[in-house]
Amino acid sequence: MVKEDESRDRALELFLKIGLDERTAKNTVANGKVTANLTAVIHEASVTDGCDKSIGNLLYTVATKYPASALVHRPTLLEHIVSAKIKTTAQLDAAFSFFSNTGSESFKLHEFEEACGVGVEVSVEDITQTVGEIFEERKSSILEQRYRTNVGELFGHVRKKLPWADQKIVKQIIDAKMHELLGERTAADDEKPAKKKEKPVKVEEKKVAAAAAPQPSEEELNPFKDFPQPEDNFQVHTEVFFSDDRVLRCCNSKEMLNKHLTVTGGKVFTRFPPEPNGYLHIGHAKAMFVSFGLAKERSGCCYLRFDDTNPEAEKKEYIDHIQEIVDWMGWKPFKITYASDYFQELYDLAVELIKRGHAYVDHQTPDEIKEYREKKMNSPWRDRPIAESLKLFEDMRRGLIEEGKATLRMKQDMQSDNFNMYDLIAYRIKFTPHPHAGDKWCVYPSYDYAHCIVDSLENITHSLCTLEFETRRASYYWLLHALDLYQPYVWEYSRLNVTNTVMSKRKLNYLVTKKFVDGWDDPRLMTLAGLRRRGVTSTSINAFVRGIGITRSDGSTIRLDRLEYHIREELNKTAPRTMVVLYPLKVVITNLDAGSVMDLEAKKWPDAQTDTSAIYQVPFSKTVYIEQSDFRMKDSKDYYGLAPGKTVMLRYAFPIKCTNVVLADDKETVVEIHAEYDSSKKTKPKGVLHWVAEPSHGVDPLQVEVRLFDRLFLSESPAELGKDWLDDLNPHSKVVVPRAYALPSLREAKVGDRFQFERLGYFVVDEDSTTSEKLVFNRTVTLRDSYSKGGK
Repeated sequence: MVKEDESRDRALELFLKIGLDERTAKNTVANGKVTANLTAVIHEASVTDGCDKSIGNLLYTVATKYPASALVHRPTLLEHIVSAKIKTTAQLDAAFSFFSNTGSESFKLHEFEEACGVGVEVSVEDITQTVGEIFEERKSSILEQRYRTNVGELFGHVRKKLPWADQKIVKQIIDAKMHELLGERTAADDEKPAKKKEKPVKVEEKKVAAAAAPQPSEEELNPFKDFPQPEDNFQVHTEVFFSDDRVLRCCNSKEMLNKHLTVTGGKVFTRFPPEPNGYLHIGHAKAMFVSFGLAKERSGCCYLRFDDTNPEAEKKEYIDHIQEIVDWMGWKPFKITYASDYFQELYDLAVELIKRGHAYVDHQTPDEIKEYREKKMNSPWRDRPIAESLKLFEDMRRGLIEEGKATLRMKQDMQSDNFNMYDLIAYRIKFTPHPHAGDKWCVYPSYDYAHCIVDSLENITHSLCTLEFETRRASYYWLLHALDLYQPYVWEYSRLNVTNTVMSKRKLNYLVTKKFVDGWDDPRLMTLAGLRRRGVTSTSINAFVRGIGITRSDGSTIRLDRLEYHIREELNKTAPRTMVVLYPLKVVITNLDAGSVMDLEAKKWPDAQTDTSAIYQVPFSKTVYIEQSDFRMKDSKDYYGLAPGKTVMLRYAFPIKCTNVVLADDKETVVEIHAEYDSSKKTKPKGVLHWVAEPSHGVDPLQVEVRLFDRLFLSESPAELGKDWLDDLNPHSKVVVPRAYALPSLREAKVGDRFQFERLGYFVVDEDSTTSEKLVFNRTVTLRDSYSKGGK
C-alpha cells in the first residue's frame, strides 16, 4: 500500500506540473486507466518537467479520447501540440477524426496538417466580424426569443465559417454581442413560455395518434452499426503499459489477419460463452442479443460455447437449461462447443508459453499469492529455470503433485498498475473428473488463460463482454501476443442492471436454496426461466434490450417499469380478453327469472367488429359475481363502482341498479347485493365493471387459482443494502387467490396460454395446472404501471 500511495503521489505531482487543476488531477489519479494513459502521453510528449496549462489540457484530452486504432501515430500529434501547431480543441477533434480514419496505416504529413488547420490563424477581429454577420442575419429572431435563443446554433454557424477559431473566444464574443443587442437579462427571460391551449382532439384523430408509434432511434434500428468489419482487424487493439516503461501495442499482422480471413471467409464470428453453473438471468438476455444479434445482422455465425473450465461447478442440468433458454429466446447457434473441447490445445500452448519464458510453476499458497500481489512482489519461484517449470508442469499433468501444492502462472508484470497483470494463474491441480471431458485431466485451465485462447482458436472476430472485464483486456492481448496467436476485436458494453431485483449468482442461489422463492423459475425472479413462467415473451425481452441499446455507459440501472412497458406493448396485441373475478361478491338480479340464462357476445379484442373468431359467448344469469372492491356502502363523486341506489354497467351486458344490500350478523360485512337490470340499456352509467355469472341456475362459475406476483424487493437497489438486503424483500410479492371465478370459455385454456383479464392485467396459464378443473394463472403484469409514470 505504501508503494501504491507513493506511485499516486508521483502521478499527482506530474499532472499538476502540466497545469491540470487540483480537482481534475486528483480525479484522474483515482482512475487507473486514465492515469496510465496520461502518464504515457506526458512521457511521449517529453514534458515531464511541466508545460503551459493550455498544452496540458490538450494532452489530457489526448489521454482520454485518442483513437486506440492509431496509437502508432500518437507521437506525431503530441509533437504538433507541444510545438503549438495544434492549439485548439477544434483542431484536436479534427486530428482525432483524421487518425481514426487512418488507423495504423501510413499518411502524408501535409494532408494531416491541412485536415487539422495547422498554420491557419483566426484573429479576434475575424471572429468578431463573423459573429456580427451571423447576428445581423438572425436579428429579428434573436430579438423575439431574447435569451431563450439557442446559442448552440449560433456556435454552429460560426464553426462552419471559422472551423479553427478558438471556441472560448467565440463564446466570449457571442455573449458580449447578446448583451449588446438585448441588454441585461430580465426575470421575464427566465420564465418558461406559456403552452398554447390546444383544441380537443376528435375521436378519429385520437385513434390515428394512438396508432402512430414513435419513430425508433438509429440505435434501435441498427445497434451494431459501429462495430468494425473483420477485414479491418489489423489496427491496434489496445496498449499494455509495463512498469519498466515498455508499451506493448497489440494488433494482428496483415499476414495473420489474411490467414484468419481465409478460414472464416470474411464472415463475422461471435460467441455466447456462459458458465454452466447456474440459471441464466435477464443480463444474459442482453449478452445473447449483442453476440447473436451482431452475427445475425452481419450474416455471420455465433457459437454457443460453454465455459466449463471448472469441473466442480458444471452440471448437466445447467447445460440443458442454457440450451433450452437460448432456443426460447429465438437464437440459433452456429455450433455448440465447450472450452473443454480444447483442453489438449490449451495444454500444448501452456507448454509453449513456458518454453518462451512467459510462464512458470509456482508453489505459493492462495494467501501468499494474495499477500505478494498486494505488495507487488515477485514470487520466489518466478525466475526458476524453464526446464524445471516444464518438468514440474508435466508432473502436475500426470498427477504427481498434490492438489494445492503447485500452479502454473503467467509471467506478466507484478509491478503493473493493472492488477490483472499480476502473474495470473493459468492452471490449477484438481483431482476431479470433468462432466464433459471425463477423467483424462487433473490440471484445469483458468478462465483468464482459456477464454482468450479459445476465442482465437475459434476465429472469433468480435469478442464482446461486459465492462467489468475491461481491466482484463491487457491480460487477454498480452497472452495472445506472447503465443503469436490471432487476436479478436474486444469490445465491452455496460451490464444490464434492473431495479427491484438482484442479479448476482450468489444472491440468486441464496434466495433459491433458502426457500425465499420457489425455485429458479419462480416468476418473481429476473431469471429467464422465471420470466418465461411469469408469461413474459422472449420477443418483448429482446425488444426491451434493443431499446436500451448496447452502449458503454456504466453504472446505470434500468427501471423495471421500462421492461413492463415492452411486455404490455406485445401482450396488448396478442393476448385475448376475458373476465375473471378475484374476490367474488354475489349479486342477485331480482327482475330476472331463476332459470333464465342469456348468451351474450363479448370481444376478445377491443376493435373486433364482425370477425366471428374474435367473438366469444358469455352467460348472463340471475346470479352474477363482481369484485368486492367494486361495491361500497357510501358513494362518492370519484367512485365508479356500485353503491346502494346507484347504477353501473356490466361489461358486454346490461346496466344494473343496486336495490338492496344483505349484511352479515356483524352488520358491516356485505354478503349479497340485490339489483335490477335494465334490459333496454337506456341507462348510460359511467362505471363499467367486469363480472362472471353462474353458467346455469345453482351451478358455481369455473373456479381457478390466481397468483398475483409483484416486485420481489421494495427498494430499487437492494444489492446496495449490504448485509441487510434480505430485509428489503417484499412480503406481498406473491399473493395467492385460491378461489377466483372465471368465464366457462377459460376451461379449454392450456399451459402457456396468455390472456388479458379485463381491468386486472395480463395472465398466463401456469404449469401447475393439472386439469381443466384445476387451472392456475400467473399475473404477468398489471394493465398500468402503478409505481411511476416515467417508466417508458
